Amino acid sequence: MIELGKVILSDDIKEKFFVCDLNKCKGACCVEGDLGAPLEKDELPIMEEIYEKVKPYLTEEGKAAIEEQGTYILDEDGDYSTPTIGGKECAYAIYDEKGILKCGIEEAYNDGLVDYKKPISCHLYPIRAQKYDEFEALNYDQWDICSPACDLGQQLSLPVYKFLKDALTRKYGEEWYQELCKVIEEEG
Repeated sequence: MIELGKVILSDDIKEKFFVCDLNKCKGACCVEGDLGAPLEKDELPIMEEIYEKVKPYLTEEGKAAIEEQGTYILDEDGDYSTPTIGGKECAYAIYDEKGILKCGIEEAYNDGLVDYKKPISCHLYPIRAQKYDEFEALNYDQWDICSPACDLGQQLSLPVYKFLKDALTRKYGEEWYQELCKVIEEEG
């Protein structure tokens, strides 16, 4: 376990290897599961604000789901997430020409239309963040649909925390990330 400020990270984040292999998994994490992508409260107004710019990127089914459910939903546990299409894929997910699911929000970001890349929970995956009163816990979420990513990460010798450098820096800042690297290197 690594404790860095008010963040506690599981050892898996430094010990496990991971690199998304979209050609093999086809973006299954955008479809699998019971709910859409988890959203933090500060992301809710952003989802509303960017919707009109993201909308042209979305499928007709995705737009219909958002029009019906809203730009985000509140689940039975009191958590927020993106709406889904028929309880399956995220309403913001789109298929590219190879049949790979991608994020419509991220496509709008890549085209310079919005300055929000995608929900931080998606950007941080396979790390799942859980907030508590005094700290935030970051745990590696091992899922069978990501076994190609584990294989590729192992092949490239890229640990989870290095694969997620941009996401961790986005969430906690450059200084925090550099400190994380330092702590991990010192632990050897």
